[in-house]
Amino acid sequence: MESSGSNPGALRALLHVPLGLPAGSPLVVVLHGCTQTAASYDHGSGWSELADRFGFAVLFPEQQRANNPHLCFNWFSPEDTRRGSGEVESIREMVVFAVERHRLDPARVFVTGLSAGGAMTSAMLACHPELFAGGAIIAGLPFGTACGVPAALERMRGRGHDRANLANRVRAASSHRGPWPTVSVWHGSSDTTVDVVNATMIVEQWRGLHGVGEPDTTKRVAGCVHRGWHDADGRIVVEEYVITGMGHGTPLATRGDEACGTPGPHMLDAGISSTYRIAAAWGIVPAVASPLAIETPVTAPASPARFDPATTINDALLAAGLLRR
Repeated sequence: MESSGSNPGALRALLHVPLGLPAGSPLVVVLHGCTQTAASYDHGSGWSELADRFGFAVLFPEQQRANNPHLCFNWFSPEDTRRGSGEVESIREMVVFAVERHRLDPARVFVTGLSAGGAMTSAMLACHPELFAGGAIIAGLPFGTACGVPAALERMRGRGHDRANLANRVRAASSHRGPWPTVSVWHGSSDTTVDVVNATMIVEQWRGLHGVGEPDTTKRVAGCVHRGWHDADGRIVVEEYVITGMGHGTPLATRGDEACGTPGPHMLDAGISSTYRIAAAWGIVPAVASPLAIETPVTAPASPARFDPATTINDALLAAGLLRR
């Protein structure tokens, strides 16, 4: 991608624009996880594949080893998660450049990411809520809960969260006072790298901002628990998918109408496509009504773990990735 500003976070980027994409098309910003590159996460998640099928652009900011030896976005670093500074500012500049250069729709810009990319998605939504119509956080963490490596490791383990001030941390990140982006949260129930309690904390953070109470809907979708919170107009403003038994990674479907992407490290065939369903929730691909989408009430607790790929190695890599050289 060409120069897009001062780039204070020293990030790289790939931009996928389907051939003949008309003006006014949506833009999706996709943030990879630790040890991944923009290209490898795109291959696994299938975002460019979906963009070619349904007509939208995809921007992939990419970390460099000079910033983080294991290619993690520095979601725990104050200078990288403050409006106008560091990696957050670099990503904002990339978004503005892509929208202007390709005449995309500024009202339909969305952001998603996995793990450290999910935590940086939280930071982008907090620092620039005016920029995004919606966001999706996969195996990530809430905004503003960690400053430095020790706190980051504790939050990843699900410890030390201050529930009382979650929404206020987002309010303090900018002068924006609404409307707020919609938020979709995805997490494996057996994630041993980023504890699933972080999904609950993200929901709490954005539920407070949207002023919604208990979930309006709780159901089982394709074997996972889905909860939704609607605003006064009946629009889902916060939703959560907890994938039963899944470890740390992005959930994929390899069969059915919503299949896209390729399984691999931290790209898990879970029988449900987060990529497709996130895009459908944003209204940029058609809703899917297939056998995978059958919904039933939740009547039983989650079953024992099924997915847990190389969690010990991944724990070590993520912990090491939190250190700068």
